[in-house]
Amino acid sequence: MKSIFFILFVCYCATLTSQNVTVKLLDKHTKHPIPYANIKTGEYAGVISNDEGFFTISSKNDTNPITISCMGYENKTLTIKEIKALNYVIELAEAINQLDEVFISTKAPNAYVIIAKVKAKLTDNYNFKLQQYHIFKRTTDRVDFKSLEFEIDKASNVKKQQLESVNNSLTALGNQIKQSNMVQFADFKGVVFTLDRDSIKLKVVKATELLDAKNNFSIDNVQEKMQNIILTYLDTTKTYKLKTGLFKIEDSLALNDSNFKDDDKNEYKVSYLNNDTKSLLKHTQFYDASFLNKILDNNLYKYNIEDVGYNNGELTYVIAFIPKKGKAKYTGKLYVADETYAITQIDYSYYKNRRGQKFNLKLLLGVKYIENVSEGTLIFEKDSTSLYHPKYIKRISGSYFYVSRPLKFIENSSERHKVAFDFTLEGNNKTKEELLITTTKKITFLDFQAERQVEKTPVTKLSTYQKTIWDNEGVLEPSLEMKAFESGE
Repeated sequence: MKSIFFILFVCYCATLTSQNVTVKLLDKHTKHPIPYANIKTGEYAGVISNDEGFFTISSKNDTNPITISCMGYENKTLTIKEIKALNYVIELAEAINQLDEVFISTKAPNAYVIIAKVKAKLTDNYNFKLQQYHIFKRTTDRVDFKSLEFEIDKASNVKKQQLESVNNSLTALGNQIKQSNMVQFADFKGVVFTLDRDSIKLKVVKATELLDAKNNFSIDNVQEKMQNIILTYLDTTKTYKLKTGLFKIEDSLALNDSNFKDDDKNEYKVSYLNNDTKSLLKHTQFYDASFLNKILDNNLYKYNIEDVGYNNGELTYVIAFIPKKGKAKYTGKLYVADETYAITQIDYSYYKNRRGQKFNLKLLLGVKYIENVSEGTLIFEKDSTSLYHPKYIKRISGSYFYVSRPLKFIENSSERHKVAFDFTLEGNNKTKEELLITTTKKITFLDFQAERQVEKTPVTKLSTYQKTIWDNEGVLEPSLEMKAFESGE
């Protein structure tokens, strides 16, 4: 039934935009989706299948060959015409791993020797300086509140009936938050120009944001909505001091203060998008104290060859790694090409009981934070000069949070009327960032200098996913959750 629905869905989409086709990639034996497969639409161009095995490509040329490759599976080359004949579902057969044929010698390779060769060949295999990358970036943010407690401690000069109304409003807010689907998606497509790891320029072609504006509940947003409820019951002709605990936040806050108005600007600061993109790209680079350099430190990690196979036509070692020392945090797999000793893929996540940054000032400031999720996948692809560049970057970060704050509005008058309330928020948030690089090109220093990064870029805000808004090839296929998203507006 699900496959029939999928075929009907694809056919419907094809009537909306005849330039693209959406395809699902499955394991031939298990029928499970195959994520992160490399879909080559040109010698150095293409996309990646998403977490659910879907990808979208251009259908302008029915005879254009599409090559699909993924570690552990046999490569498959098809035309768009052939893909259509398969009802947009492609199955890959598992590659038979015959180690005896791969290694004539009875002596198996040593994982530590391979890692040493990887480190020795880094400058030969990677160069991120003066590159032009066409990119597509998607960010998925979600919040799961476990506890929401609001309580008014004191409200001078507020009638009992008004106080009940405030409490009812706060209770309604709490219920709304608990019942809301607190997830939002932000996409943008553009071009990155790199000078070095610390300096890039970004040109944004298009940006969209898919969210439920009525149910946007970040921690700061929840506090703001509670403050707005309190403010509606105060004297609109007066100004107020706003304090949290021992700290004064505002000295002269008016009810029409712009800080308490919804931000409805349909634009992004490009510098903000630049910093996020640069952070992801640095995650794939090799330098002192970088993420990947630490993974390659055999003082911190233990290595073991887990498998050998072919990936994109290259004999590839699959090397598992686990922490050797307490300050090492990750476990995962490195995929290393036998001929070049380049890392072509890495999958990683926190090792058991390992955590990231954390602080506990629950008693002093009412704040606790633990970074408890850090995982991802990095995939590299070889260019025409035999250098490897990032093709796909996925980074998932998450944390537990606890915030308990007293807030007090103090009237700037001789009466100094006050409204004081406490709120407690507890829960988890998670952010998934994905970056797809569709094409790579070497540039000169003069090319980099000639580029001008603008300050702001327009963003189209959506309440439901619109497939036709990305009307060409070179984007990440959205998840089923994203396709089904509906705003409460």
